[in-house]
Amino acid sequence: MISAPSTTTAPADTPQPKAQTSGDVLHLANARLVLADTVLHGSLTVADGHIADITEGAHVSQGAIDCDGDYLIPGLIELHTDNLERHIEPRPSVDWPHLSAILAHDGELAATGITTVFDAMRVGSIHRGKGGYVKYARALTDEILALRKADALRISHFLHLRAEICSETLLEELDEFTPEDRIGILSLMDHTPGQRQFRDISKLKTYVAKKRGMTDSEFNDHVTHLKGLRAEFGDRHETGAVTHAKRLGAVLASHDDTTADQVAASVTHGIGFAEFPTTFEAAEACRAHGAAIMMGAPNIIRGGSHSGNVSALELANADLLDIVSSDYVPSALLLSAFRLGALWQDLPRAIRTVTANPAQVAGLPDRGELARGRRADMVRVASMGDTPVVRGVWSKGRQVG
Repeated sequence: MISAPSTTTAPADTPQPKAQTSGDVLHLANARLVLADTVLHGSLTVADGHIADITEGAHVSQGAIDCDGDYLIPGLIELHTDNLERHIEPRPSVDWPHLSAILAHDGELAATGITTVFDAMRVGSIHRGKGGYVKYARALTDEILALRKADALRISHFLHLRAEICSETLLEELDEFTPEDRIGILSLMDHTPGQRQFRDISKLKTYVAKKRGMTDSEFNDHVTHLKGLRAEFGDRHETGAVTHAKRLGAVLASHDDTTADQVAASVTHGIGFAEFPTTFEAAEACRAHGAAIMMGAPNIIRGGSHSGNVSALELANADLLDIVSSDYVPSALLLSAFRLGALWQDLPRAIRTVTANPAQVAGLPDRGELARGRRADMVRVASMGDTPVVRGVWSKGRQVG
């Protein structure tokens, strides 16, 4: 069961794309409609950006789009993706023009069937050492908000602050945000070496040292510095981030919980869902506490975690998986849902992990399901063997992909 978010106000939606103008009607016919609990061969009608009607049958009326028996599913909802960061920094220390980067990110997501995204941005910086990084979230937020105001984006963009506990400046950076920024999610991130995602420090070395070109000595200094930051700032940062989440009206998420005790602490903080628990023990504890469990699509596609953590497929087989995130590969979200559909022999259940379930924990009751009155966020999906292929994407009734 997916619990409702602790916040009472949903984050502001992106003005773009505009709904169809009054009188415009879109008909999609001869489709396999993936509804909440069943697949219906039928037609769907959109008016004024919302689903107006759903009917059963293969008839294609004049003027309707013949979907040729393809699936029609709700638009995918992405709660945590690093994809925007990849666009603004395509190589270490390469600062790409942000307007171009945001638009490219927006277009890429639309092409993969994602119609709602919570753009994840790190808050909390490290200024010393080769493995350091500087702040960027406040300036990037302003740029995203300006593009939203200008109706320049294809899909719905919300904001997700990744609060890095193991940093020097987390609370100072969070102070720069206000409730008017309408932050949708704030996640508690702790990448201190030797625990959570990087219990195996060799995995961290493979990731960071290669990316930053560190020598063994530089990497060892980096690890020592991070552990020192956690000891000096960690508890204060964690407590302060929880306070800021409440001040900003954001849904709070945990990240990389590993033990039952860590899950219990996250629940005490008031999390709305748990991102990427790293062990079976943590996932079981999430279920016992009623916290929704989110895992990464790449973990599903690869059959395991690149960091050596618990397999998402193992959790799926144990009924310990509620939500899927594309994480660092946008196209993985749709593919993972169909992989889960085959695993569970239940496509509607699998599609809910990337539509209705994330919508529920994020406080977005207007989307995530093909149903009368919901936003007309939809994806037409064909098959090439066992691979789903996007053949059309609509955001609030307007085709964007």
